[in-house]
Amino acid sequence: MTDGEEPDTDNPTPNPVHEILGKQIKHLRDQAGLTQAQFGKRAGYSPDLVASVERGRRPPKPPFIAAVERFLDARGLLQAVEDDIDKARFHYPAFFREFAQLETEAVELHEYATMVVPGLLQTEDYARALFTMRRPLLDEETIEQRVAARLARQEIFNRWPPPTLSFVIEEVVLHRPFGGKEVLRGQLRQLLTFGAMRHVELQVMPTSRVDHPGVAGPIILLEPRDQPKLAYGEVHDRSVWFSQRDAVRTAETRYGIIRAQALTPHESLDLIEKLLGEE
Repeated sequence: MTDGEEPDTDNPTPNPVHEILGKQIKHLRDQAGLTQAQFGKRAGYSPDLVASVERGRRPPKPPFIAAVERFLDARGLLQAVEDDIDKARFHYPAFFREFAQLETEAVELHEYATMVVPGLLQTEDYARALFTMRRPLLDEETIEQRVAARLARQEIFNRWPPPTLSFVIEEVVLHRPFGGKEVLRGQLRQLLTFGAMRHVELQVMPTSRVDHPGVAGPIILLEPRDQPKLAYGEVHDRSVWFSQRDAVRTAETRYGIIRAQALTPHESLDLIEKLLGEE
């Protein structure tokens, strides 16, 4: 990997696993002599959703799989591979896939966020609001896939031994009502929950700071197991990796100063509680 490497942007083609499953479901439906509308009516799904699953554009969720088993006599075919279906459901955009894989192996992760709440800390409603407002617009299927994939990343908080995690969020982020005030309130409450975890340090950078070392933009420092530490950033759906030691050291220095100038974790949680009280 070279510094400044920018992988290709996402290809909107369906996940190959979902395509195979969709073909199997269509085959079962044809064998049962049902149209998409007839199966959808029995199972409680719209014909459009059934068609979307059969084309591999939408991953089948557990209730849909149960409906296939019940109404199409699948004889346990899909239930036998339900775990694999679940894993394949999380279809990341191309530029993000390498990071998502390394994140699962992280022993340390540190993030400075300037525009939105870090993805690892987002609620479902907040994440959906962000994907919905993206330009160019994403279709509903892609939005749901991206939301599911983002929420799946939060498994990192349940790992044992836990990784060391720290986040510094610009204060202005806590005031942006993406999705509406209630969505923001839910997001602030979730920040309090994550911030209370023993292996998580959450800090807020006050907007009033005159001297600010974070003007170069957001950054993530990532240390995968048994690998050197890396620095990662995103610019308009492009990923930028920094692996050379000098570049990583510079990012570490900046992040260290940012943390030093931010509110302490205790002060940060107090501020979030205050904001919740004002809403």
